[in-house]
Amino acid sequence: MSRLAVELRKPLFWLILLCFLGGVFLHYSEYFLTPQTNVSIVLGLQRHSIERLLFLGIIILAGVLYGFAGGMAYLTASALTMIPRLFISQLQADDVYETIAILMAGFGFNWWFESHRREVGRREQSLLKLDSIRRELESHIETIRENEKRLSVLHSITTAINEFGSLGEILNIATEKILEVVAADGVLVYLINRTTRTLELKQYRGVSETFAAGVDRLEIGEGFNGRVVQEKKPAYIEDSSSDPRLSRGIVKQEGIGSQFIVPLMAREEVIGTLCILSRSKKKFTVEEEQLLILISSELGVAVERAALSEEKDRVGRRYRELFARSHDAIWMQDMDGKILAANQAAADLTGEAALGTNVARFLAPQALELAREVRRKLLSGVEVEQPYEQRLIRKDGTEVIIMLTTSIVMDENGKPIFQHISRDVTRERRLSDNLHLYARQITHAHEEERKRIARELHDDSVQALSILSRRVDDLISEQSKRSKMIRPLEDIRGEIDNVLARIRLYAQDLRPPTLEYLGLIPALRELISQVGQQSGIKVEFRVGGEERHFTPEDELLIYRIIQEALRNVWRHASAQHATVTIRFDTRNAIVDIVDDGKGFIIGEDLRFVQAGKIGLAGMQERADLLGGMLTVRSKPGQGTTINLVVPGDRWKARL
Repeated sequence: MSRLAVELRKPLFWLILLCFLGGVFLHYSEYFLTPQTNVSIVLGLQRHSIERLLFLGIIILAGVLYGFAGGMAYLTASALTMIPRLFISQLQADDVYETIAILMAGFGFNWWFESHRREVGRREQSLLKLDSIRRELESHIETIRENEKRLSVLHSITTAINEFGSLGEILNIATEKILEVVAADGVLVYLINRTTRTLELKQYRGVSETFAAGVDRLEIGEGFNGRVVQEKKPAYIEDSSSDPRLSRGIVKQEGIGSQFIVPLMAREEVIGTLCILSRSKKKFTVEEEQLLILISSELGVAVERAALSEEKDRVGRRYRELFARSHDAIWMQDMDGKILAANQAAADLTGEAALGTNVARFLAPQALELAREVRRKLLSGVEVEQPYEQRLIRKDGTEVIIMLTTSIVMDENGKPIFQHISRDVTRERRLSDNLHLYARQITHAHEEERKRIARELHDDSVQALSILSRRVDDLISEQSKRSKMIRPLEDIRGEIDNVLARIRLYAQDLRPPTLEYLGLIPALRELISQVGQQSGIKVEFRVGGEERHFTPEDELLIYRIIQEALRNVWRHASAQHATVTIRFDTRNAIVDIVDDGKGFIIGEDLRFVQAGKIGLAGMQERADLLGGMLTVRSKPGQGTTINLVVPGDRWKARL
């Protein structure tokens, strides 16, 4: 309706309509004018041809101006005007042909013109689409160029991270590239000092030295950058000068407007910030923000990597310093045994420069076999008891004993190499062997002295007391039954018999004959029976496994350890029950003495002599002479457990 109103206000619409009405008037002129007047004749045309041509012109003009619908409207109106004329006037074939020709010509023109207009419209639409596609392609090309530029920045930063080890060089290139791709005036990079827990300015561009000095250190939570660290998320500041979070007036003096700050992250922890500055109010685009976030991720990795690299260099320098100055011999060898690195202590140990030499040169066959076994276990992931004893042959042919610790490390190519750390214990071992020999000799001397005292007690004291006891018996028999001397003499005989019993017991303790003639197990049974009878403590004895035999000296040492343990139970533990267990397996002989007594406190260093526990110290000394291990476990109120492990190599020779 609105379009019709617009057309009604146009003069051309009324002109066409007026022409059409004029044509209608002319077509039926004889009904409006005098019969003698005929317009067609006047104009030189017959049978109303002029009006039909006028209708055709109007149809064409309407089609041109108003399209196919307008042309068809006037075509319909013209047909309704011309067709009645054929029936009113005398019908002639030419009139019919003219009318049909006019209508067909009008319809044909409108059809052609509409088709042409539609084709033109389609072409225009195609051109519009092509233009839209062109603009879209240009937009995409521009976006691609921007992305290419951003990717170039990321690539430059990544390349700098890979090529430069220095953190300063990486940050310098990163800040330069950021200003190339982001429309900003300055860049600040802060890193957290892990010692002081403060933000320190490490790199800046586009700001004055005075400004940099004024914001070179910030507390976490202070200012915009400190808050970003605290909140662990990016922040946009539209106007820094008027923002209430502003903590330093130098920001306003520098004329800083907008800021976009991104936290630098490494392993999910904030290690610093990346701050982009603009001296005017700037709204950063989404693409710029995303790019800065990506750059911050790369910088976070770079900072962490640089820190690790610096730490690695520091540790490497420290290791090389320790390696060179260490008093312990250190060397590294490859899988073939070639020594790749060795310190001066290693050269002193072997008597020559070991670098480049095969380690087999310094090992006897048995020691070389041990080295191969250790290497095999380490490569297989089997635990090796370390340090272990190894023997080396020096250049001069002398043998040294070392305590060796071996581990696998990887070289720069990821191949395994063996690192050895050794300490020369030749002198200590010889001293220890001498001490063991001395202790064994002292123990042997003690046992010989005990044997001598036991023999003298048996041969002298026991014999003399036995004779004295018989003389007292003779005196008693010589007295009359009413003699007052009988009772005192009987008391004396009783005392003599008690002394004899104690002397025999002491002699047996000094040198148990059962141990000498029957062996360890029968002697222990006898000992345990005696302790039970004398102390009133219920003592159980258990033997497990196939019984083994030790040398007489070793059996005596084991006997003395168990004897001392039971003596402590009797004298100090206030126990009601005790158990002695000896078990034999294929590798060790294991002895356990357990009581339910009051227990005691054991020091962590097990210094029995300093603690006044002489009996336990003697047990430990005898265990060392056996090459075994003695363990004492006790707590007040929880009894005591003594465990003795004697290695099987003490009895294997007698199997």
